[in-house]
Amino acid sequence: MRPDVLFLQPVYPAEMQHFTRGLSEAGARVWGVGDSAKGSLPASLTKHLAGYLQVPGLMRDEDAIIQRVEQWLGGRRPDFVEAAWEPLTLLAARLRERWGLPGMSVDTVLGFRDKKVMHERIHAAGLRTARSVRVRSESDAWEAAAELGYPCVIKPTAGAGGQDTFICADAAALSDALKRTRHVSEVVIEEFVTGEEFTYETLCVNGQPRFHSVSRYLPNVLDARQNEWISPIIFCVRDLDDPGLADGIRLGHRAIDALGMGTGISHMEWFRQADGTAVFGEMACRPPGAAMMDLMNYARDVDLFRAWGRAVIGAPLDLPSERRYNAAIVFKRAMGQGRIQAIHGLDRFVAKYRKHIARVDLLPIGATRRNWKATFMGDGNIVVRHRDQAACLQMAQEAAAGIQLVAG
Repeated sequence: MRPDVLFLQPVYPAEMQHFTRGLSEAGARVWGVGDSAKGSLPASLTKHLAGYLQVPGLMRDEDAIIQRVEQWLGGRRPDFVEAAWEPLTLLAARLRERWGLPGMSVDTVLGFRDKKVMHERIHAAGLRTARSVRVRSESDAWEAAAELGYPCVIKPTAGAGGQDTFICADAAALSDALKRTRHVSEVVIEEFVTGEEFTYETLCVNGQPRFHSVSRYLPNVLDARQNEWISPIIFCVRDLDDPGLADGIRLGHRAIDALGMGTGISHMEWFRQADGTAVFGEMACRPPGAAMMDLMNYARDVDLFRAWGRAVIGAPLDLPSERRYNAAIVFKRAMGQGRIQAIHGLDRFVAKYRKHIARVDLLPIGATRRNWKATFMGDGNIVVRHRDQAACLQMAQEAAAGIQLVAG
């Protein structure tokens, strides 16, 4: 009999549709709960759904949502409850606890969702991480800055993707950041950690990594977030036996244990300092954003969406062991405002590197450029891959510097 999986928000963000597909192709019957109108769901998604419940305001009142879902189920219970989008991971945990289903508990998920709790648990495990202070008022913020010193970082307690996150070099910068985060209910202030910024992703089964991956942010996320002219690169590394990555990978394994990761995909950000020391940044019990699932798929020639679905229902993963390529995704931001008028350098780049280009997904001529401050994805992306690390990095840097979108 096919297991029943209740999947929260199968429509948005767009990659959630691939997770829905992954569950279905793994052998599950998928029951979706989201805030999109049922009639607006694309056929490519509905063919993977056994049923769908629209719940407007999906993130506003968890008790009301639980009541609506139970009324819809009419006494039936799924075998699993999953959420791959971070804002809904706690709701998924509440439903699992309420119905006595397997999976991570509310307390476990809280350790991934609340950055202050996360850092306390990481520190208790003896792992190196930035000192942090929970802040609920401006006076709290000034006290925290006095304790931690400058530069410091202010970020939402339950944020993701570098949104509403600012480096504060001095009191004036902190004052500005406090104004810009007034809409955030609670923040943490952390000491600023320097170093090269990496990620460590895993697909775990009962807390044991069955797949893992390392990527490098070029430049570090906060630098990319604060400078419009930058074309950010995320570089997925083929050689995980590189001694320079060993401390980061060990840190990732210990963080998984410290935070109690169960079955699913984890995403950790960490810093490699000048002396090679790995310092914990943060970890989430959900997949990475910024098209990194696609990036890892291109690097391995694998379907991690389906592999995740098989992990959820307890089926064999059947993942290839070979790490075939280095892969890099380059995000482009248009120059100017308004609609895309021209794309320069793309034809020349494609002609030069065609066999190494895995994807070109740029906004077309005439499309309205996106708000670069609201999305790391910018106005599209290009993915390249190569077995040689230096060659792959060169292509990515050439795409970053040589391809330009012009809006007006």
